[in-house]
This record gives sequence, structure tokens and C-alpha cells, in this order.
Amino acid sequence: MNSKQFLLWGGSILVLLAVAGWTFLGEGGVGGDFFWLDGAENWAHLVLGVVAIAAVYLLGEDMQKWLVYLVGAAGVLVALWGFFVGADLYGAHLETSDNVLHLVVGVWALWAAWNTKKAMMM
Repeated sequence: MNSKQFLLWGGSILVLLAVAGWTFLGEGGVGGDFFWLDGAENWAHLVLGVVAIAAVYLLGEDMQKWLVYLVGAAGVLVALWGFFVGADLYGAHLETSDNVLHLVVGVWALWAAWNTKKAMMM
């Protein structure tokens, strides 16, 4: 997986997560309080997902790579914030499951940006 594929897959997942958050979950959690999606998180997922998908078509390969490095660094930093500083980040309540997910996505993004293989035709 490279930066372009990360943006396409990650952006699609974020848009679907936002739609699921509004459609199926309302403002509620999956498995009780294990994974909670509130309105602010749904909007963040939607905007970030649309930006990621747009970047696939609007940015060149080098800019895509730097965007994915930025996403990776942000994911890791948000995870560390949640683990070590506190659960609230600008109104979004981050549970342990959120922190683990942000860490996984951050590492995935850094790996994808570092990977220089060309994307297969989709």
C-alpha cells in the first residue's frame, strides 16, 4: 500500500464511518461505551474522508505522500494525547478504543507514506 491507496481506502472508510455514525448509531456507542461516535466525531470523519478522497484526484504523488505523513503524525499524536494527557480533545471524548484506533491508523499512514511502490490500477 502506498500514499494514494491509503488516501482512497482511508477516506472511504472515514466517510462510511460518518454515515454509519449518523444513520445506524445516532449519537451512541458500539458495544456500550466501547466505541462511541458523537456528532463532532461524525463531522470530523466526513470532512477528513472527503478531503482524503479529493486528494487522490487533486494532488500529485509527492503532495499525497506528505499529506499521508501528516495524517500519520497526527494519528500518533492524538493517540498519545488520549493515552497520556486525557480523554477530551477539543470536545471529542476519546475512549481507549479511540486511542488504539488512532495509533493503528497513524502507524498505517506512516508505513504507507514510507512505502514507495506504485499503486496498482484500480
